[in-house]
Amino acid sequence: MAETTHTEFPPNTAPESEVTDLGDLDEKARLGAPSGASAAIDGLTEEGETLSPRNAGSEQFGLKKHSHGNAPVVPEASRGERRRSFDLADFPTLTGLEEDWRFTPLKRLRGLHTDALTGAAPAVEVTGAGNVTVETVGRGDARLGTAATPEDRVSAAAWNAFTGATVITIPKETVADGEVMVSVTGSASEAAAQHILIRAEAFSKAVVVLDHSGSVTLAQNVEIVVGDGAELTVVSVQEWDDDAVHVSSQQAKVGRDARYKHVVVSLGGDLVRLTPSSIFTAPGAEVEMYGLYFADAGQHLEQRLLVDHAVPNCKSRVTYKGALQGKDAHTVWVGDVLIRKAAEGTDTYETNRNLILTDGARSDSVPNLEIETGLIEGAGHASATGRFDDEHLFYLMARGIPEKDARRLVVRGFLTEVIQQIKVPALEERLSESVERELAAGNL
Repeated sequence: MAETTHTEFPPNTAPESEVTDLGDLDEKARLGAPSGASAAIDGLTEEGETLSPRNAGSEQFGLKKHSHGNAPVVPEASRGERRRSFDLADFPTLTGLEEDWRFTPLKRLRGLHTDALTGAAPAVEVTGAGNVTVETVGRGDARLGTAATPEDRVSAAAWNAFTGATVITIPKETVADGEVMVSVTGSASEAAAQHILIRAEAFSKAVVVLDHSGSVTLAQNVEIVVGDGAELTVVSVQEWDDDAVHVSSQQAKVGRDARYKHVVVSLGGDLVRLTPSSIFTAPGAEVEMYGLYFADAGQHLEQRLLVDHAVPNCKSRVTYKGALQGKDAHTVWVGDVLIRKAAEGTDTYETNRNLILTDGARSDSVPNLEIETGLIEGAGHASATGRFDDEHLFYLMARGIPEKDARRLVVRGFLTEVIQQIKVPALEERLSESVERELAAGNL
């Protein structure tokens, strides 16, 4: 099953609310083309949002035709068939028509998809490690590349360009002394590559925070290994300067009976595109993936995630929430959940919620659920995008709360669920203050 939700509120034409219908899907949705509210958008270019003629045909989506007719063929129709390779040559030059890139304004990538990534990588400083091992290693380290293989051209370019990697290891049966803070600080605009490996060995327990700030043009790969019985939380915070461009692949392999939580918070940057994935490698594991994003005028924040249930008796939960304000603020969320034939006993659910605060903002939401076996505990997905709930505002205002304060209370309550999943009090407080500044900047 697949569904695309596109919501755009041009000035003076915004509906009070718009909620995804998870009912019957038309043929365009099955083929990966926009449907529902987005049916008017028939094609996309490097600009990422350009309208094209309605009769452009299936080839605009990168689909091929049979030699004996005009029926489109969908290459790699299953999410499990997606190409993976360390070789950049295996990924064709991007055009903006690819399914994975159709929402991304390629011209704003500043060459991450076309140029050599020869710039200096952002500085990495690890603090609070205590009994955790931190190393800087060369490309030849045998541990690199064991947890993740690039799935797209930018990730492959980053793999081929990095010169040194940061490896963080939580030793077997070790409980980390406090949070492991990984400060990634950029200070240059040249296109650069970076590689980070996080290894939680068997029965260890830790919280690792990737804290991104400064100015960059960065293609980044983050590998995450969650050993058998380990408990690992990885929090990726993007509070970049306004001119930053950040494309990050954050892939995790999750072992037997492990517990893995991944939290994304994207607030800063001109263009930020994250592709988190969780791949189960043995039964009994549980994965939670949370996300919070707040886009201002002209900002593009994109999240494309994958949960790959490849083995039996595993559980996953995905909750992403976003808010948008200002002209041309744009967010993208694509959630792929794959339940393979062998993954009997799977229990999974994903949801995405978007709150549009002003006219002129746009949100694209695409929940995808692919099931290859019927012997599961449960599976589902949901997506909704809309304005403020008038009843909520009325309830608060009827109790003497001014409208502006009432609106801020609604937004805070909407986003707090994700912030509270971090479980690092100082960081939760900092991010709550950041959200407050976002609201103030939008005069909400």
